[in-house]
Amino acid sequence: MGDGRCVACHRRGWFRGAEGGPIVKVMFAAYAARIDRDQPLSGLELGERPAPQARSGWTNVTVKAASLNHHDLWSLRGVGLGEDKLPMILGCDAAGVDEDGNEVVLHSVVGESGHGVGPKEPLSILTERYQGTFAEQVAVPTWNVLPKPKELSFEEAACLPTAWLTAYRMLFTNAGVRPGNSVLVQGAGGGVATAAIVLGKAAGLRVFATSRDEAKRKRAVELGAVEALEPGARLPHRVDAVIETVGAATWSHSIKSLRRGGTLVISGATSGNNPPQAELTRIFFLELRVIGSTMGSKDELEDLLAFCAATGVRPVIDEVLPLDQARAGFERMATGGQFGKIVLTV
Repeated sequence: MGDGRCVACHRRGWFRGAEGGPIVKVMFAAYAARIDRDQPLSGLELGERPAPQARSGWTNVTVKAASLNHHDLWSLRGVGLGEDKLPMILGCDAAGVDEDGNEVVLHSVVGESGHGVGPKEPLSILTERYQGTFAEQVAVPTWNVLPKPKELSFEEAACLPTAWLTAYRMLFTNAGVRPGNSVLVQGAGGGVATAAIVLGKAAGLRVFATSRDEAKRKRAVELGAVEALEPGARLPHRVDAVIETVGAATWSHSIKSLRRGGTLVISGATSGNNPPQAELTRIFFLELRVIGSTMGSKDELEDLLAFCAATGVRPVIDEVLPLDQARAGFERMATGGQFGKIVLTV
């Protein structure tokens, strides 16, 4: 080949980067090539990227399945991802096989408690500082690698480390709900909201859900919600906790739906972060708690994996696509058409 590539080597994932230069291993990946705040998908490209090299204290994992999160869209808008980090392979979640042939799941929070990369490492998640999982291989600190339960498929396990872990922490750590309590989940259909419905039902909670889409409301009831209503609709009674990921559009309704002393846990604001009515008087008069929640710990992910393995709870998967069709998955997520997780297989 005119650029110094060897055809036979290239087909095995290797090529010579320049005439006489070192041989570099490449792999197929979906990555952010540019930042565009208004048209984020214009910065998404699919093609060859350098494969991870061996590094002390890190493990290279062959990716079998990875799942999409809204975080990936925000990355394409430049939220948490600077121009100086481009090109950046996207994807936070993955399940695959480590260098010893073990089936594993990845915890995508890097720098937690100083583990894996040194005590001064700033806390981040994959794709903010390190290349992500939408590729044939990904490198993570060895501390971030967990055994995959045999009961879970690669596709199922790949759904857990971000959206499902976020929902698990929101419900059981930050909201502190117990069997018999009632919970409102705003925005049924999104990854975190869907996870909260399924986990809440399995834990013995009375779950209410909202969605603008009638089909999504019906699906929420099938997954275990006691009732699914249109956004803003009056609930049969006030609830102990609200799981909020929508933000401005549902904030007032969330606050008004809580009983005295209830808890609102928020982990996202897909409709905007400045609600027109903050409801401050209601918050202090009813002594409500508002708690921010981001991702979850490695210990919580281990608990979530064990919970799913023991109870038979499985992530809700909307669609499974091969990695080379990642753009279609991004487009579906960007329009809000999915119910559950979109998974990419390698």
